[in-house]
Amino acid sequence: MAAPAAISIFSSSNSSSVSPRPRKRLLAEPVSGRSPRTLQPPPRTVASSRAPLVVSHPPPTPAPAPGHPKVDRSGRFCSPRAARELALMVAYAACLEGADVVRLFDRRVAARREPGYVFNKASLQSYNFMSFCGGPLEVATEEEAEKLMSQNEKDSANEAEVLSAPPRLVYNNFVLRLAREMLVAVASGWDQHVEIINKIIPQSWKDEPVARILELCILHIAMAEMTSKETPHKVAINEAVDLAKRFCDGGAPRVINGCLRTYVKDHMDIGTGHPSESKE
Repeated sequence: MAAPAAISIFSSSNSSSVSPRPRKRLLAEPVSGRSPRTLQPPPRTVASSRAPLVVSHPPPTPAPAPGHPKVDRSGRFCSPRAARELALMVAYAACLEGADVVRLFDRRVAARREPGYVFNKASLQSYNFMSFCGGPLEVATEEEAEKLMSQNEKDSANEAEVLSAPPRLVYNNFVLRLAREMLVAVASGWDQHVEIINKIIPQSWKDEPVARILELCILHIAMAEMTSKETPHKVAINEAVDLAKRFCDGGAPRVINGCLRTYVKDHMDIGTGHPSESKE
């Protein structure tokens, strides 16, 4: 019997039987002439210019507590959240380019800087891992709306600079090592997790899997963390939901939360942290 469409979309990057059509798997053949894409949060815009003005932007979130700095003494990101974000960017790019996730990561980390390139490390201090695309906000005047839009533009430019910079300039060795371990776990558990993902995602995601590559990558990373890295499932789920809040839109965070809770309930032995036999 032929495999369901959603399963045929996802195949291991080292599979010997590979369909030449990109829609047949995430890690497909390389797409010629396509430059690497940088993952960025969805744009935030002012939805109305009439009073009250509605601005699609969440209120600013507080900076990390001094006891949990996001930047170490070398001036680079040092938190596990940065590693998850980096792993997601590479996994997403690998799916778009048809590359092996681990090889793409190694290639990006080893890439030399272009002559004359200068990275502004001050951008790391203002980069906010907790900047989520929330619901619309109301402002009273055009001046407030313009001020908020101006701040949005600065934040977006800052995020673009950070996420497109060479990884060694942005992340310390701990983050680079952790991100690579996550991607190795994603690659090794890909085929097994594909079958489970096909059972737990909604039908609408199965119907348009290519439009949900980002969300599916988040699921793969979270499931790989729980099974291979033995990350507590509550931590992995919360981090996956936060990634969805940052980089996805619509109801993706809620769906990802539900899918991962179903995965833990039906496909994991919570006592040992290891996968259990799948329930039919």
